[in-house]
Amino acid sequence: MNRPPHTSRLDIVHAAADFVVINKPSGFLSVPGKGPEKQDCVVSRVREAFPDAEGSITIHRLDMDTSGLIVLARTKKAQRFIASQFEHRTVTKQYIALIEGTPPAESGVIDFPIRPDIDNRPHQIFDPVHGRASTTNYRVLAHETDRTRILFTPITGRSHQIRVHAAFPQGLNTPILGDPLYGDPTSAPRLMLHAAQLSFIEPGTERRVTFDSPVPF
Repeated sequence: MNRPPHTSRLDIVHAAADFVVINKPSGFLSVPGKGPEKQDCVVSRVREAFPDAEGSITIHRLDMDTSGLIVLARTKKAQRFIASQFEHRTVTKQYIALIEGTPPAESGVIDFPIRPDIDNRPHQIFDPVHGRASTTNYRVLAHETDRTRILFTPITGRSHQIRVHAAFPQGLNTPILGDPLYGDPTSAPRLMLHAAQLSFIEPGTERRVTFDSPVPF
């Protein structure tokens, strides 16, 4: 199997009996794509590393260009238990991003409906009629010359939600640096978006656990 050198080994943040937390690199798929060249991904690596994993181990996913924390199940019971938390929005996720320019305020809530652009997939677009609700809290962490470091806390989990909320006029109107879909891909060597913290109720103990990943930019 041909493997990109930067993804030659899984970065395992935490391995429990019924789930595993991975620090995914930017440029690597969370789940298999279409075609034999897109089968190497976080899911396939976890199955290889933990051959006892049963059922569908996927719970959620990160965009290929986004780096950071992702949790996968090792048992069917854990998959249902943690996936239910995502469904009921009791999972806490925090993302760090670098955006172009300056946002309109130091903190706030971005809330507008989005849906897939059926004529230009995989893009998402603003649609007040047919779109699904999407909400993200944000806070400026630092102003860095011609860019701003932002903490994003998504409440909903729509595809490309943070990227759209950053780039669109209904949101911050300031794209994330390096975004190949909603901004200027030449503005940074990668999409400057990282899933830095993930918190959920642990299967079995039913206590809240929190995992952190250092921001690589």
